[in-house]
Amino acid sequence: MTKIVQHLWEAIRFENALAVVPVFDKERPIRSTGDMQPWFTRRPCEPAVRSHINLCVFDSRWEASEAFELDRNSNVAAWVKNDHLGFEILYVFKGVVLKYRPDYLIRLASGKMLVLEVKGLDSQQDRTKREFLSEWVKAVNAHGGFGEWSCDVSRNPKDLLNILQTHNQ
Repeated sequence: MTKIVQHLWEAIRFENALAVVPVFDKERPIRSTGDMQPWFTRRPCEPAVRSHINLCVFDSRWEASEAFELDRNSNVAAWVKNDHLGFEILYVFKGVVLKYRPDYLIRLASGKMLVLEVKGLDSQQDRTKREFLSEWVKAVNAHGGFGEWSCDVSRNPKDLLNILQTHNQ
């Protein structure tokens, strides 16, 4: 039943859209890292230089190595780990509305914004999340009021350099 619901949802969503437009939170349409409240964690964290948040929390060694590269790479102007930021993209999977929280938000040296996900193994749910993220990026870029945005996935620790160079052009 859930496969049927998902199939019908996808057909209706893409076939009946005249335009893709962003939907803003009515109470707080624009947020920034300056709005963050302090919180405590037991997860590993390290100081960050180019991040708008002074410490970066890590969910894995891989994420730690990506954060280290983001802090020192010349293609990066600023970055933040999407932890407690409230940056979420709603998506529908198997008929259920869920929230997707990508791993990093990166302002590149060119001024372009990059939404980066760190993901090794891929599932259908991950592919669905990325479809909704791509749609979100198209809507924000069509709006024009928030600069140029793009998104990508780091599938292994060695591909981050190429991702940053490609999107910074």
